[in-house]
Amino acid sequence: MKQRTAGALWRARSILLAAALAAPFSVSHAEGGPTPAPANAHAYIGYPNDGQTVPAGKPFRVWFGLRFMGVAPRGVKFPNTGHHHLLIDTDLPPLDQEIPSDRNHLHYGAGETETMLELPPGKHTLQLLLGDDRHIPHNPPVYSKKITIYVR
Repeated sequence: MKQRTAGALWRARSILLAAALAAPFSVSHAEGGPTPAPANAHAYIGYPNDGQTVPAGKPFRVWFGLRFMGVAPRGVKFPNTGHHHLLIDTDLPPLDQEIPSDRNHLHYGAGETETMLELPPGKHTLQLLLGDDRHIPHNPPVYSKKITIYVR
């Protein structure tokens, strides 16, 4: 019984140490740019669903969702608004800098809330990140859960 208790204590200490070591990284990663956002705001991908398979060789619809904020085009500075950026097969960029614009970071600066997308066959990830009037994430940053889709 004592050996089991000592093992449990060792595992608990290991978990606490891992959490303490990870904490500085998660805190700095959570900070955004200078534009404030409501703490309860969040983005989500309404379609496709996580784990879904979409047909290869033809465009499919990606629907952007946003709660507790509004959508405004790039360059429009209005409280609690921003515009979507779709991240494809990549992680979140630095959250205190302008969001890159390339094949993995698509900008929807006209205020779009959906798009048609065609991807090569295989496994892909999609994630939304809201940017302010200058393409910089808000503080706190507003982003969706990363989903995985399959193109076949």
